[in-house]
Amino acid sequence: MARKKKKRPAGEYQLPPHVDRNRQAVIRWKPRPQVPQWRVILAGLGMSLLCAGVTAALWLPSQSLVRDLRSRGITSAATVVGVDSKPKYVKVRFVSGPQRGEEVELTDYSGMYPEARPGGSILVTYDPEQPSRALSHGWVEDPPVNLPVYGTSALTLVLLSLTTAVIIRRVHILRSSRPDPQPKSLSETDTQPDGASYSHSDSR
Repeated sequence: MARKKKKRPAGEYQLPPHVDRNRQAVIRWKPRPQVPQWRVILAGLGMSLLCAGVTAALWLPSQSLVRDLRSRGITSAATVVGVDSKPKYVKVRFVSGPQRGEEVELTDYSGMYPEARPGGSILVTYDPEQPSRALSHGWVEDPPVNLPVYGTSALTLVLLSLTTAVIIRRVHILRSSRPDPQPKSLSETDTQPDGASYSHSDSR
């Protein structure tokens, strides 16, 4: 008479080590974060360079003009004869000095002009070689706060910082990434270390 199979308690069975390792790997594995694309990085660098170029275009000519007027400029009293905002300009007529009676438009300082009204008086410092290069005398002595330059400079730093952070994140993700685990299916026949097949069925 055939012996009956001896049933093993349900909690006594253990998976083979390599199957358990694969199962744990699946549990621990997380999808790799999306790698920032090069086009995003290049766009950030391009915007940073553009803002830096605008900053230089606003800052350098104004500073050069101030230096020139401080070194060789002539200061003269003038009367404001025209002010407009579309397009923006301030026109003055010299009432003293070698250029007396001549009208010129003041040069902008990074896109800014002094507060003026038609008929008002103002001291102007101009380049004797090019009288059209003229600024308010007060701005030559003490240049105003250059808000446009400060704004574009701050934007340049923000864009450059964000782009650098994206580059660091890309490098970090690529270095820390690893091939996706490919665990064996638990339904496959397990193999013992000695090469013999391991059967899930209970021994008789």
